Amino acid sequence: MARRLIACLDIINGNVTKGVKFQENIDICAAEEMAAKMQAVQIDEIIFFDVTASNEKRMIDVETLKKVAAKVSISFIVGGGIRNIDDISEAIKVGANKVSVDSIAVRNPEIIREGAKEFGSQSIVLSTQVKLDENFPSGYQVYIDGARTATGLDAIEWIKRGEELGAGEICINSIDRDGMLQGYDIPLMKKAEAAVHVPLIASGGAGTPEHLSDVFTQTRTEAAIISSMLYSPRLQKNYTPKELKEFLTGKGVAVRPFIENA
Repeated sequence: MARRLIACLDIINGNVTKGVKFQENIDICAAEEMAAKMQAVQIDEIIFFDVTASNEKRMIDVETLKKVAAKVSISFIVGGGIRNIDDISEAIKVGANKVSVDSIAVRNPEIIREGAKEFGSQSIVLSTQVKLDENFPSGYQVYIDGARTATGLDAIEWIKRGEELGAGEICINSIDRDGMLQGYDIPLMKKAEAAVHVPLIASGGAGTPEHLSDVFTQTRTEAAIISSMLYSPRLQKNYTPKELKEFLTGKGVAVRPFIENA
């Protein structure tokens, strides 16, 4: 199984932004500029998150989405501000291959079933933001609205429900690890893989190539989201997908090949 590297573009007002634990965001560049760059360096997939849309109770930034879609031909996931089936349809019409549902799925779980029925399970990604909380059976609570609102839902019970409803993939973002560059939450991903059978995407915490090899060798996680490693000015060194894939191959991790002079 070839593991995937997914570049995360957190979008605010049309720009890629980078924060720590969903706060202290700094702008990097226009979303379409970063998307074109990521395709050029052969990232496997892109995920576009309109990070303030849900909290502001508005539709995803369609105009920026159109600009990004015009620049890429690789697999493209969009999320943030999805409110109903019409929004999913609009995102797919504009160019998304998959749509990530998060806050709306908590408020209306049936959107997962409806989306899977209308567009196929492969098009619906359940994305969930979770935070350590010893008061819950799994040790993690689900948050929504850009990690601003606690839900009272246990993280592992929620992803099990998402799989039952028809989600084709599940993306788990550790709020505690987000932007911290200390590695993915391996215990969390191990709990998730024991609970569901659909592909898992790990998010939150990658800062070095070793963090990628850790999550891929210690769990059956099929894809990992990276952002800081690719473009954050907070890091002394950024990495290219080629460098990361060469490192992972050296660790025995199967990845999609990098094509020279493509």
